[in-house]
Amino acid sequence: MSQLRFDDSAPRPIESSRGFRLDKVHGKIMGVCSGIANYFNVDVTLVRVAFALGTLLGFGSAVLVYLLIGLIAD
Repeated sequence: MSQLRFDDSAPRPIESSRGFRLDKVHGKIMGVCSGIANYFNVDVTLVRVAFALGTLLGFGSAVLVYLLIGLIAD
């Protein structure tokens, strides 16, 4: 028969180095665009332009998405 070995060490926390976080230090308003840029590893200017275009073309719906992300995240 096989012998089972159980590890008696304490459980380790799950490491999530890639999780989304608001970047309030480098952000302009609430740090949403800066946090998205850090998460996807892109330039923050591209994210800000995308939100501006989304706001103009989507009749302001991007503003609601921005506020929801800012209030829910972190």
